[in-house]
Amino acid sequence: MTLLTGFWPADPARLLSVLEKLAPERPDIFLTPDATGLPATCVAGLWPEAELRLQPGDGAERLKGFCFGGSAPGPLSEAPRAHIPGPALGFLSYHAGFSGLGLPIPPGPPGAFPLGVFRKYRVVLMQDRLNNRVRVLARDPSALAEAVSLLNHAAASPPMAAAAPTFPGPLDASLDATAYRQAVQQAREAILDGHVYQLNLSIRFETGWPDGLDPAQVFWGLGQRHPAHFYALYYDSPYVIVSTSPERFVRVRGDEVLSQPIKGTRRAGSDALAAAAALKASPKEDRELSMIVDLIRNDIGARCVHGSVAVEGHKSIFLVDGLLQMYSNVQGRLRPGATCLDLLWDALPPGSVTGCPKKRAAEIIGRLEPHQRDVYCGCMALVWDENTMDSSVAIRTAVLDEERKRLAFFAGSGIVVDSDPFLEYQETLAKAEKFFTLINRHPAEAGEP
Repeated sequence: MTLLTGFWPADPARLLSVLEKLAPERPDIFLTPDATGLPATCVAGLWPEAELRLQPGDGAERLKGFCFGGSAPGPLSEAPRAHIPGPALGFLSYHAGFSGLGLPIPPGPPGAFPLGVFRKYRVVLMQDRLNNRVRVLARDPSALAEAVSLLNHAAASPPMAAAAPTFPGPLDASLDATAYRQAVQQAREAILDGHVYQLNLSIRFETGWPDGLDPAQVFWGLGQRHPAHFYALYYDSPYVIVSTSPERFVRVRGDEVLSQPIKGTRRAGSDALAAAAALKASPKEDRELSMIVDLIRNDIGARCVHGSVAVEGHKSIFLVDGLLQMYSNVQGRLRPGATCLDLLWDALPPGSVTGCPKKRAAEIIGRLEPHQRDVYCGCMALVWDENTMDSSVAIRTAVLDEERKRLAFFAGSGIVVDSDPFLEYQETLAKAEKFFTLINRHPAEAGEP
């Protein structure tokens, strides 16, 4: 079975404004805006037809079965059925890969955030950059006609009203400034005691959600004001994920594998060139990135051709959210017989937001953080076939709970032996700045020192 292909005669740039108007349809979206060296991509799934919800004990095989060879039972797919063609969009939470590390998944309350969800759709919209059109992939002629009609109607409708909401209630933090600095010190002691070389420590912020505000307005507003490489909007009632990540997790194209871990942060300030030079010259930041690069090489190496894993552009720098970020390109060639999802599952949870060695770092993180990470530090993924996938590390990511009317967002920092607790806390706040601006609040307003 194949998908029908149609074209909507519009410049792909228009797809972004039109998708904004499709908010009532609640499309799941995977978006990479134009960036230096990274061509833009936009894929949106309309009207989910099959869904996989991961359970404790599930692994790569169940996910592979859904994406490549049949669908698993779920709310939208009550019995096994023939393979549904087209891409799968979804996410894996931070804890999804714990079974692969030999770690228990922390118990959660009823209705706790899911380990992972992937969907196939009746209609998929995507950019056709070569032909300067929007491609419409549909399961049947009626779905194709319905999608084109919807696009035409959205294109003719007025733009969504600009959102200037007032977020109710206080801003709560799982760790205040004092508690975070104490946790950094405990992390340093774990490093000095030889348990880990590095680990990531985060804070969960939460506030109220205003009545009548559509999460799509927040998604598109953030995208316009704070462009980043990987934007994703994903609806999983009662949760809505808004991810604004700058970090690629794993990409597979044919047999080419690429991971781009980020470690090292500086505010660009008034002299970005000087700040970039200071970032690259910092022994601490160099150690952070180098250790994680070695970890990622190990994570992808088992599924890559022997001797093919290499590092290029070590300590490269780009600008996002007013911050200079340092990264490296870890590359390899996918081993025959392995799939992109085998490789993705091996690399969970992402090393850049866990630490090394990964298992012990995750154990210590669980002791130091008084909150669940949920999708934060997991990944968002777009999977086409066994050899075609892209995914982002779910950082700079927020989760709306529509039932509780609460918005949660997270930020963290990598801790090494010479980390300064005060500076690590400042870096963590800097990474959450776009969300503080969105809700017009800041931890300092809560009386934090």
